[in-house]
Amino acid sequence: MTSRLNNVIFKFLQFVERVGNKFPHPFMIFLYLILGLFVIAAIASSLGASVIHPGTGEEMMIKSFLSGEGIQYMFGSMIENFTGFYPLGVVLVLILGIGMAQKVGLLDAVMKRLILGAPKRIVPYAVVFTGIIGNIASDAAFVIIPPLAGMAFYALGRHPLAGMAAGFAGGGAGFTANILIAGTDALLSGITSEAAKAVDPNLFVTSVDNWFFMVASVFLLTFLGGFITERIIEPRLGEFKGNKAKEDEFVLTSIEKKGLLVSLIATIVYIGAVLALILPSGSPMRNEEGGLVPSPFLSSIVPFIFIMFVIASVSYGVAVKKIQSTSDVPKFMTEAIKDISGYIVLVFVAAQFIAYFNWSNLGLWLGVNGANLLQEMNLTGLPIIVGFIILTAFLNLFIFGGAEKWLIMAPIFVPMLAMIDYNPAFVQLAYRIGDSSTNIITPLNVYVPMLLTFMKRYDKKAGFGTLLSLMIPYSFMFLFFWIILFVAWALLGLPIGPGVYQTLN
Repeated sequence: MTSRLNNVIFKFLQFVERVGNKFPHPFMIFLYLILGLFVIAAIASSLGASVIHPGTGEEMMIKSFLSGEGIQYMFGSMIENFTGFYPLGVVLVLILGIGMAQKVGLLDAVMKRLILGAPKRIVPYAVVFTGIIGNIASDAAFVIIPPLAGMAFYALGRHPLAGMAAGFAGGGAGFTANILIAGTDALLSGITSEAAKAVDPNLFVTSVDNWFFMVASVFLLTFLGGFITERIIEPRLGEFKGNKAKEDEFVLTSIEKKGLLVSLIATIVYIGAVLALILPSGSPMRNEEGGLVPSPFLSSIVPFIFIMFVIASVSYGVAVKKIQSTSDVPKFMTEAIKDISGYIVLVFVAAQFIAYFNWSNLGLWLGVNGANLLQEMNLTGLPIIVGFIILTAFLNLFIFGGAEKWLIMAPIFVPMLAMIDYNPAFVQLAYRIGDSSTNIITPLNVYVPMLLTFMKRYDKKAGFGTLLSLMIPYSFMFLFFWIILFVAWALLGLPIGPGVYQTLN
């Protein structure tokens, strides 16, 4: 029975990959999406379609790109859409540091050190766990972890695409879970608290109100992610056909050991300096209340990580004599940027589509009408919460971005569910499950083009279909078992955070 089920799953995923890879180049896909968006927006606008913004009460019309205003926006915003595309800046800054670490050989040496002492059996689970915990660095986890995971699998003689898939699943589908309190907790709780005021001005949600459940989620998703990688992804990918690592490639030389030691010392000194900056209660990197969540430090985490990689890379490069003059530093950075030039080109058109989609108000229309549909179904009790999770997961395919979508949905669902005694923190928790699970299969994920660029290093034929077929098992199984955990938690009456339960009374 199990073997027959595996065959069905493998055939389905092969079909997804085969069909998906027949799609045009992602650049052209986004171009076609823009053209389709123009047609749909024009039709909806001509029919007078509109939506009431749940936060402001303002009527928002669907706007056409064929109008005078639309034409002005298209051409007038094109450069700003590209240069102001936040993920582009994140990727470029981090690649300057991470790319140099790779060019001087630091990442290879770190992989050797980790792999020589790590039990091969736990590597997939360690990768997923690292991806989940990595969201403490926000979007940086999307950029750092998948390529490193690919390198780790490659070094072990396992398929590097399986490593990338595991890293992306942990960082993307498991984005909202963590053992630590992250910036996401603070951001979402602030929005939830504002929405809850519509019911009771004294209702508020704190950053730790989902903490107990999210800690448990880390271990559930880590197990699921490692299991899926070993039992579904790797068997389907089969043996890696590219250039394989030789055994002696992963034996540290004496000069590499010296370089790692020097780099480690330099990194520890840097971390000590950062701690000295942020630990004092009057630090400018803390918030107005003296806390770190949220804070200017967390908002600036990408530059801090970038500097850490530069310091580690330069110290290693000097120690192993890869860097012999100051001109070598910008040379390695330039080579790193060249490696992702395809990503930069792809982002240009992807940024236009996302900006145009938001400007048209079609995303808002989808969110509000989806919420109204759920209300009209007149569900009660836990089924309406589960329905809300599924709706959120579906809408995430069209409106990517946790905070942005929650700004639309919170004013509708938080008051509505609070009226039937559901704690706003519990509603927020349900939202986070749906929002995270489908992060890795939506074409609107702004880090998908970057991952495709990394995948092509190992498989030139890899396309969006390849990526989709790898990520669907993680997305669907994470969502299914996460919902089961959520329902079981609620039925057992367990607290989802310190002193916080599913109901208000």
